[in-house]
Amino acid sequence: MAFDAVRYSRQVRFGPLGKAGQERLAQSRVAIVGCGALGSVSALALARAGVGMLRLIDRDLPEVSNLPRQVLFDEQDLRDGLPKAVAAKRQLERINSSLQIEVAVADVSSRNAGRLLEGVDCIVDGTDNFETRFLINEVSCRDRIPWVHGGAIGAEGRVLAVRPGITACLRCLIPDPPAAGSLPTCESAGIIGPAALVVGAVQAAEAMKLLVGAADVGNALLACDLWEGAWRRIDLSPLAEAGCQTCRQADFPWLEGRRGGTPTALCGRDAVQVAPAGAGEIDLTSLAVRLRGVGRVTANPWLVRLDVEPGIQLSVFGDGRVIVTGTREEAKARAIVARYVGQ
Repeated sequence: MAFDAVRYSRQVRFGPLGKAGQERLAQSRVAIVGCGALGSVSALALARAGVGMLRLIDRDLPEVSNLPRQVLFDEQDLRDGLPKAVAAKRQLERINSSLQIEVAVADVSSRNAGRLLEGVDCIVDGTDNFETRFLINEVSCRDRIPWVHGGAIGAEGRVLAVRPGITACLRCLIPDPPAAGSLPTCESAGIIGPAALVVGAVQAAEAMKLLVGAADVGNALLACDLWEGAWRRIDLSPLAEAGCQTCRQADFPWLEGRRGGTPTALCGRDAVQVAPAGAGEIDLTSLAVRLRGVGRVTANPWLVRLDVEPGIQLSVFGDGRVIVTGTREEAKARAIVARYVGQ
């Protein structure tokens, strides 16, 4: 796909990008995993930069506490009850009508990670959990797809670009995910919008560099503290030289299902996601009819919502996932899903 020379004239004048770089962007395909704070900023920046295709992958719905930092959503999206990926696509199409957008309302797991991330030139991490990040890292190392990790909490942020087989990967930096409860989360420590904006923008810049073939990408972890006004660049060359079991020995414990797969409390929300017990999609139309005698049901092509016990709401997705809003107790969430959905 040719790019619009007038629209992107200022970018083309930037020497390290130039006309050749803009042409490469126009032919590039990027997967963004998670359309929340970081993912929405990265998607917005890459859509405006002229990337040819974005694949938006997200498992969740927008809610009011997202609005201070998730720039692709507004109050109308909350009223419409659309999944984040669908609402993000609607907004991005208004910004760039020539952009090709694919949507996957799904949770990245060992069963679907390879399929969801295939055929792209770069992956951007907009997730909120280490399990998904390790899955992305393993697909990246296995299939040689560059990716950009990012994280933000409070006023701090970090970004790492990974060129598989060349730079350090996520497992080189973090051999094992931290123990549950050992690190602050946006639920416990909060987050300010500017931290997400900065980290998402840096991720988009790193992705652009990867897409156009810039040489000096991924050799360092970039870290910032906006409240303190501090920036750090941490050299990862020693880690890259040593490598790890994943990027040097093709060990993929998350993709092979040897790690992960438990109920997930969603960051920043009074909600738990329960994965389906078996494979296969759910007939949402039939489910909506069946649940109408239980409580108030709303439905669209992507999900069925059911208000059950006081303060408890179920959102059932076509891939079988259920988000239980109104509790952070994983055992309680599983019991509620079994009672009303039957998983």
